[in-house]
Amino acid sequence: MDAARPDDSRGPQENPTGTTGLPERPALDREALSDANFLAASGIAQLTVVETTGSTNADLLQAVTADPKAWPDLAVLTAEHQTAARGRLDRSWEAPARSSVLVSVVLRPANSNGQPLPTETYSWLSLLAAVALRDALDETAGLPAELKWPNDVLVRGGKIAGILAQLGPMGDGSVPPVILGTGLNVTLTEDELPVPTATSVQLEGAVTVDRTALLKSYLSRFCSLYRSFCNADGDATAGLAGGPSLHKRVETAMVTLGQQVRAQLPGDHEIIGHASRLDDSGSLLVVDASAHEHVVTAGDVVHLRPWSPQDQGKHGAAKPGPAGHNTVKHGSDKQGSGESGYA
Repeated sequence: MDAARPDDSRGPQENPTGTTGLPERPALDREALSDANFLAASGIAQLTVVETTGSTNADLLQAVTADPKAWPDLAVLTAEHQTAARGRLDRSWEAPARSSVLVSVVLRPANSNGQPLPTETYSWLSLLAAVALRDALDETAGLPAELKWPNDVLVRGGKIAGILAQLGPMGDGSVPPVILGTGLNVTLTEDELPVPTATSVQLEGAVTVDRTALLKSYLSRFCSLYRSFCNADGDATAGLAGGPSLHKRVETAMVTLGQQVRAQLPGDHEIIGHASRLDDSGSLLVVDASAHEHVVTAGDVVHLRPWSPQDQGKHGAAKPGPAGHNTVKHGSDKQGSGESGYA
């Protein structure tokens, strides 16, 4: 196949009619997704549907490397099935065919004058996507979704979706694109869930499990928020799409804030403390038992019961940072650091 174009051949179909006791899993409505009015209204440059692939994020990373001009801002790739997806921390996962929304988007953030956004604003893109998906689940599926830092979407405490952003190649020396991958559990049964703490749209009793409707709803909301964010030069404190700022929307929806958490760090270190707020780049600020504030830029965060003095001394040390903060970094946004997923 063309190295710059993901394979759209149709592979084996799994349970399209709900036989063998599993949920009905019809294919995505390609005609509805390619509707010119939908694409124009949302600002999507192109939308490609493939039956099966290893990873939509990996495909787009390869595609923007081989032929950047063929994959402009807001080019979308969605798959019915992924066989080799990777999530954060290189976790692998695979869901049954046609049971999930699996979508990746090429982002080349620039303001209304065509000026590229500073790369330091990119840390907000996965949070923006989480807000868009939360709104889509609320308005389209009737589900009360919340955000868990850094990139999870929860419904009633269960993980229903995950989002991951990766930097693409620098190419001709211009700013690198971002590949933003999203995985949403739609019709997974309890036995099919990747982990016991996960859930799905169907298990939560949603008003619809129509993957096409959910995908269109998410993309429409994401594109609207994304364009407004870009036109505000990536300022997360500016009003967004005629409403509150991105910073305010994220903090309002984020269940992590106000909780006692354990931030799991490289080298078997961890920080235990109170998740107080988000800083201007979307990093999580955690105040430990000694009243030291740590800036956690990435990593796994576990919600805990209220902290007690017995926990003192169990968390790892962090490097002192500027302005009286401690800065903790985990992972990177470099190409190949992970792929879209939610396991």
